Amino acid sequence: MPAADTAAPPFWSPVVAGLQPYVPGEQPRMAGLVKLNTNENPYPPSPRAIAAIEAAARGAHGGLQLYPDPQAQALREAIAARHALSAPQVFVGNGSDEVLAHAFFAFFQHASPQASPPAAGEPLLMPDVTYSFYRVYCGLYGIAAQPQPLDARLRIDVEALAARAAAAPCAGIVLANPNAPTGIGLPLAAIERLLAACPHRVVLVDEAYVDFGGESAVGLVAKYPNLLVVHTLSKSRSLAGLRVGVAFGQRHLVEALERVKDSFNSYPLDRLAQAGAQAAYQDEAYFAQTRRAVMDSREGLTLGLEDLGFEVLPSQANFVFARHPARDAAQLAAALRERAVLVRHFARPERIAQYLRISVGTPAQCDTLLRALAEILA
Repeated sequence: MPAADTAAPPFWSPVVAGLQPYVPGEQPRMAGLVKLNTNENPYPPSPRAIAAIEAAARGAHGGLQLYPDPQAQALREAIAARHALSAPQVFVGNGSDEVLAHAFFAFFQHASPQASPPAAGEPLLMPDVTYSFYRVYCGLYGIAAQPQPLDARLRIDVEALAARAAAAPCAGIVLANPNAPTGIGLPLAAIERLLAACPHRVVLVDEAYVDFGGESAVGLVAKYPNLLVVHTLSKSRSLAGLRVGVAFGQRHLVEALERVKDSFNSYPLDRLAQAGAQAAYQDEAYFAQTRRAVMDSREGLTLGLEDLGFEVLPSQANFVFARHPARDAAQLAAALRERAVLVRHFARPERIAQYLRISVGTPAQCDTLLRALAEILA
């Protein structure tokens, strides 16, 4: 990324030169690694999903030499059945990040190119501490971002967001629920408050972690024409490596996403992804078993961290957000890495610079983390 006062490399457009890309979590290969930095599920996918992927690769009804179903109809029907919706209310894409990117393009660009000079557009409202990819999409698409500070307890300030949405035109609202990286969830009443305050723009609720104890807004889709809910199979379905994301909304919203998708990539989900995702959705027993295991480990991890003197925010996700009042978070993360334990540290914004985001692992992984922290603190 060139500095502001440095000329961009040859052939770069001004847009590319100005981008500040998202930085994903580290994916190293280390012996004996305890990887608790990118919120993957510590348990493998459903055996039914693995079997379905293997069957799709063999291609009894057409193998990988053929294009996949561009509409992913069978998968969308399976997802719709799980949520008591219809397939036309479901959109699928190559991971929830792609789904979010299409949504930002479809719903939040409200600039006026006919104006002279061109207007910058209405701002997109979001919490100031949230999934950092939201601001990356704003930079990519030329959307003005307007962050609303979290409150003193690092909770989303619903009333402040609603008041801003009602006071002046905006491009919409985007928020993660439960929020990332804090893990704190909002009740459905808070989501409805935002939907009512912003009736003429889309309110996007990113529910990547909702299956670990949050309240999903999918049941509100029929009631609110401006609600778009985004899910991922990377977390609670243990399919981070398969890249499948989902959006739920009334038909006019899903159709807009389809128009963007078909203007970008008609085949975002390959045959293996469609088969594995469908089987994962249909294996309800395995889903319930693994999500309960993660939630139980989260409670044990929270208690263990508190015993070591950490302050831990209440989490409804598959991670915890914790700080030690007497130790620097960056130094703790570095010391853990020396012991082959990875956690995530965010240096920016400064108000969360002393927190560590720790993914919930298996009981054995959590014990290894706690033992390492006890050694470091001692």
